[in-house]
Amino acid sequence: MVSVSIENLSVRLGRRPVLDGVSAVLEPGNLIGIIGPNGAGKSTFVRAMLGLVPSQAGRVAVNGRDIATMPPRAIARAVAYLPQGQTLHWPLSVERLVALGRLPHLAPLSRVSEADRAIVAEALARADVAHLKDRVATELSGGERARVLLARALAVGAAGLVVDEPLASLDPGHQIDVMTLLRREARAGGLIVAVLHDLGMAARYCDRVLLIDRGKLVADGAPDAVLTAERLAEVYGIRALVDTGGPVPSIIPVDRIEGRQA
Repeated sequence: MVSVSIENLSVRLGRRPVLDGVSAVLEPGNLIGIIGPNGAGKSTFVRAMLGLVPSQAGRVAVNGRDIATMPPRAIARAVAYLPQGQTLHWPLSVERLVALGRLPHLAPLSRVSEADRAIVAEALARADVAHLKDRVATELSGGERARVLLARALAVGAAGLVVDEPLASLDPGHQIDVMTLLRREARAGGLIVAVLHDLGMAARYCDRVLLIDRGKLVADGAPDAVLTAERLAEVYGIRALVDTGGPVPSIIPVDRIEGRQA
C-alpha cells in the first residue's frame, strides 16, 4: 500500500503562480477525484505530486519519504502515472506496449523476465484487454486504447496510480468502463487519483474529491459534501441540478450565471 502526503505545495510556471499552499493526505483504498475549472491547476497538482514539475514551496512525501530524496524510478515504482492526451506512434502489439510498464523495474539493456511477463498478463486481464494482446496498438479504437494504456500503467505494479483526464474523448459506455476499472483497483487496496472534468462521474464513482480553484484547494471531502449547487455556482459560475443522495448521483449543468466566469 502507498500513501501520499502533500504539505503547503506551491508551484509557479514561469512567472505565473499555479498552485498556492495546497495540502492533502491521500490514503490507499480510495478513488480520489481531482476536479476544478480549466486552468485551475489540477494537472500541475498531480505532476508536482510526482516530482515531475518543481515546487517553489512545500513538501510531498510518499510513504513518509520526501520525494526530493527519491530517484525518479523509485517514485514511478510506487505511483504509476498516465498523463492526459497519450498518442500511440509505433505499431507495437498491445502486449509489447503494456510490457513497457515494466521499465521502472528493469536495468539498462536488460530483458523482460518470465516474472515480468506474468505481471503484464495480469495487467491485461485487470484492464479487460487480454483478448487484444496480439492486436496492433495503433489500430485500436478510442475505448480499447484507453483501457490498454491503463493496462500499461497497471503493469508497473505500483501501489498507487495517477491518471490525468482518463475519460477524454470517450463515449459514455467507455467512460463507465474506465471508471469502473479505477474504482475496482481502489477497492483492491490501491490509491487511485484521477483528474476529472465530468462532475457526474466524480459524484458517482469517487470516494473523495479535491476541488481546486485558481491554484487553491477550496474543498476536500465526500462528493455529496463538496459538489453542492452553491459551490458549483461559486467555483464554476454555473447553475446545476445536483442530486447526490440517490442510488445514482447526478449533476446536470443548466446554464451560466450571468456575469460570472469561472
